[in-house]
Amino acid sequence: MAPRLDFSDWWAKDTRKGTPVVVKMENPNYSVVEIDGPDSAFRPVEKSRGKNAKQVTWVLLLKAHRAVGCLTWLATVFWSLLGAIKKRLSFTQPMGSEKLGRDKWLFTAIKLFLAVSLVILGFEIVAYFRGWHYFQSPNLHIPTSTLEIQSLLHLVYVGWLSLRADYIAPPIKALSKFCIVLFLIQSVDRLVLCLGCFWIKYKKIKPRFDEQPFRNEDAEGSGFEYPMVLVQIPMCNEREVYEQSISAVCQLDWPKDRILVQVLDDSNDESIQQLIKAEVAKWSQKGVNIIYRHRLVRTGYKAGNLKSAMSCDYVEAYEYVAIFDADFQPTPDFLKLTVPHFKDNPELGLVQARWTFVNKDENLLTRLQNINLCFHFEVEQQVNGVFLNFFGFNGTAGVWRIKALEESGGWLERTTVEDMDIAVRAHLHGWKFIYLNDVKVLCEVPESYEAYKKQQHRWHSGPMQLFRLCLGSILTSKIAIWKKANLILLFFLLRKLILPFYSFTLFCIILPLTMFVPEAELPVWVICYIPVFMSFLNLLPSPKSFPFIVPYLLFENTMSVTKFNAMVSGLFQLGSSYEWIVTKKAGRSSESDLLSITEKEAPNKKSQLLRGVSDSELLELSQLEEQKQAKKPVKKTNKIYHKELALAFLLLTAALRSLLAAQGVHFYFLLFQGVTFLLVGLDLIGEQMS
Repeated sequence: MAPRLDFSDWWAKDTRKGTPVVVKMENPNYSVVEIDGPDSAFRPVEKSRGKNAKQVTWVLLLKAHRAVGCLTWLATVFWSLLGAIKKRLSFTQPMGSEKLGRDKWLFTAIKLFLAVSLVILGFEIVAYFRGWHYFQSPNLHIPTSTLEIQSLLHLVYVGWLSLRADYIAPPIKALSKFCIVLFLIQSVDRLVLCLGCFWIKYKKIKPRFDEQPFRNEDAEGSGFEYPMVLVQIPMCNEREVYEQSISAVCQLDWPKDRILVQVLDDSNDESIQQLIKAEVAKWSQKGVNIIYRHRLVRTGYKAGNLKSAMSCDYVEAYEYVAIFDADFQPTPDFLKLTVPHFKDNPELGLVQARWTFVNKDENLLTRLQNINLCFHFEVEQQVNGVFLNFFGFNGTAGVWRIKALEESGGWLERTTVEDMDIAVRAHLHGWKFIYLNDVKVLCEVPESYEAYKKQQHRWHSGPMQLFRLCLGSILTSKIAIWKKANLILLFFLLRKLILPFYSFTLFCIILPLTMFVPEAELPVWVICYIPVFMSFLNLLPSPKSFPFIVPYLLFENTMSVTKFNAMVSGLFQLGSSYEWIVTKKAGRSSESDLLSITEKEAPNKKSQLLRGVSDSELLELSQLEEQKQAKKPVKKTNKIYHKELALAFLLLTAALRSLLAAQGVHFYFLLFQGVTFLLVGLDLIGEQMS
């Protein structure tokens, strides 16, 4: 019989009658249920009453199994990390450590900070196990009565608490508030840039030109009148990439009589010079208008090389100059996508194309670099180009109007960022820039941490040199006041000085310091929520990199020590602020490049190279080929970086101190950040040398 559906209990009192019945089951797998009415069997039973001893046992065993599995995984990771550290330390040669030179002031300060932290940590551990717990956030109770003092050590600890609360905590709070304000300002700037990028995407804003900009009915022959274009390839000891860059430039789709390629070789290795000469000779025999230039006096690095090339008499016949570094491979239609923008636009001085990276998926380091550079081009360069007509020239993959270069003073050798220097001076003279996000040029990012660190040092010390040198010119220039404010406050101060300053100071100095001075503890939103949100914004231009958001956040904080050191060195002319080290390349090509080289050039390469060559040149080329094949690669080793290792131990020490205070988020952040510094300090990120 179906159960009775009684709805009277919805509005009336409980009128059920009957004697409660207790049913006991013989099978111990069933639980004991108490029935207090005829329809009790149809009411839900409380879960807490439906578990017997065997079920509870199985649940406990399952939780224990999961805990053991987690501990096993952590132990495996820790053991693997120790093994990697031991292997790195055992195989690193004495010469394989970083040379500090005149930049050791920061390393000395970090070592001193670490030593003081270890002493305070030992003191705090003793106090913790003796039960001297006087700090309960945010209040601090310091014993004042002599009856509460237990011993001399206790008296010293109480004195330390008073000193910490009265004299150490206030300046740390003031500095942390200052850094937080800078952090928020920079976050707002980053958010505004992202909103500007969204607006450009939504409105589909991009520079355009006529379909046939060079058509001229009066022109002889084809009816098109192309301007004269000079293409420059500056290089220095670029054994790995010279061939592919020269090959890509010589295949640019432009009338042969309207283009000249200058290979500006600053190599001091004679074997590399001969190889580049042979490559130039090969393309010259194919009808390409190409010349080889080598300076006898190599001064001024890249700026001196470009300045020397622009001083040639034949340059006066050319209207535009395109510049490509040795690892860049432009597509054949590059000039036809960039040069037309100059047509009927006399105020335009620069057209900049975007970089894309052929080795962005090579290792974790290249993936993290791709995130930064994608944001730089997709957001920063594009927004500044659309709304301000100004951005920093990237030094390559761009086309300049030669008249703009000459009116701005030409290439100067006063800094290591000659590209930014000429861009700022051209902006002060009223020239406008255009950025083309859809015109892409293949290139490489550094695959080893050593090369990447040297590149970042130059990129962050040079702008501070330039800011110090051109501040007076900016203030006295005739451009609008808002353009001066943008140059000084945003372009230089906020994005080149404030960013590395607060990043290093806040997360590598103040945060571990507050673990020993809990009165100045940083809020969770400063160390967790906002950094994650900012990292999320940085990853928007490269959505495939979202799985790397945590490594990206930790690695950016790790790189802050290099950027801060470079910024201070450039601003005050310390250490190696004017040192230029060529970024090492691997010589990788895209898949299409490899296929074209294999299918087209391999069968006829030798015959094309030897056609029209004299006997002496033939002998020289054969010797070069033998030398190229017999040359043994230079043995490379991964290095050990002292500043990163010292900061790793400092952060891990602070993490241990936060563990005593049961600070969850702070502990995990310091722990993972310390491990990241340790991995970077031992050069376990990026290319691994065998």
